Amino acid sequence: ELLGSYKKNNMKILKYFFEFLSIISLFLIFKIIGLIYASNLGSFIGKLIGPIFRSKSVIKKNLKIFKQNISDEEIKLISNDMWSNIGRTFAEYVYLKKFNQDLNNNLIKIINLKYLSEIKKENKPVIFISGHFANFELMAMKLNQFIKLAAIYRPLNNFLLNPIMEYLRIKYICPNQIKKGKSGLRQILQNFNNGCSIALMIDQRVSEGISINFFNEPALTTTIPAQLVLRYNCKVVPLSIKRINNINFEITIEQPIEFNNLDNNTENIKKITLKLNQELEKMIINNTSQWIWTHNRWK
Repeated sequence: ELLGSYKKNNMKILKYFFEFLSIISLFLIFKIIGLIYASNLGSFIGKLIGPIFRSKSVIKKNLKIFKQNISDEEIKLISNDMWSNIGRTFAEYVYLKKFNQDLNNNLIKIINLKYLSEIKKENKPVIFISGHFANFELMAMKLNQFIKLAAIYRPLNNFLLNPIMEYLRIKYICPNQIKKGKSGLRQILQNFNNGCSIALMIDQRVSEGISINFFNEPALTTTIPAQLVLRYNCKVVPLSIKRINNINFEITIEQPIEFNNLDNNTENIKKITLKLNQELEKMIINNTSQWIWTHNRWK
């Protein structure tokens, strides 16, 4: 048993090493050929390789929950667009500096900037919620340029690649990064108490979440936003990002949601979490092919 565990561990390390070499090699190619060609190449690689590594059955199951009478042709089109977007996002990691320095909004346009201005003026922390759409990293990047922000992230499983991704996130996206999980909750509270808004994705299954309807099917969902709302009586601001013309993006800031002095109990945690899932549903309906359907959301 010990020998089997040792072999398994060595195989995992070997796998991570080859992943590391492959990704670093691709990053070098992406850097050499420029943003437009890199994004296009990423799209090609995503469509070619993505379906090999991820289960088509999970994507199909998820899409059938989203739309019960969806056709196989629709599933194929959405999957193809999704893999294209994932590939482009992967290629764009080496251009985070370029996106960060896009102060004239040539690459990233913000819709409803007035809401950000109001939040900045009020000078009270809020919770920004979203999902994994388009190049999702760019949302926290832009928010951080306007207000004091902390972003919650999930570390990569690959311990060789993770330090590189953390370096890129801290340097170009948001310097204040909080590791996802129970250990990060204390940091979230500390940041909130210091007047720092929190940005987090609410579209992934979390073991410490509660089962709440998502497209009419129960799904484990994070309760962090609801807990913060009930503790601090703060606003929740939904936002989403859409890829336009390959390397251009639109970030839409939705009207802040106020829940107004609710009692801190289980029923209200469920009520708030359901409302936020409904906000996420709207985002997915508006941008179906750029959401990541590979997550086993309804497991």
